[in-house]
Amino acid sequence: MTFFCKLLAPRADFAQTMTDAERLLMQEHAVYWHQGIKQGRVIGFGLVADPRGAFGVGIVEFDDEAGACAFADGDPTIRSGQGFAMEIAPMPMGFVRG
Repeated sequence: MTFFCKLLAPRADFAQTMTDAERLLMQEHAVYWHQGIKQGRVIGFGLVADPRGAFGVGIVEFDDEAGACAFADGDPTIRSGQGFAMEIAPMPMGFVRG
């Protein structure tokens, strides 16, 4: 199954105001999601520069929602306890290039 994941930062201006420690956390986050690509679980991910507040987006494939949630729970941003949240929704119809 395919799932849409939305990473919400602890504040709307996070992308513009992150501290050095938060920048390192985001680097760990990127490494984690790149590993998901190598494992064949992550189709794509990136930053959405929404003027109301940037957020992260990822498209993942797992057998069920529990697998997608477990992957999200392993994200360094979520494990950090610094106020990040991940919303996950199934994509019953999805198409990818290639």
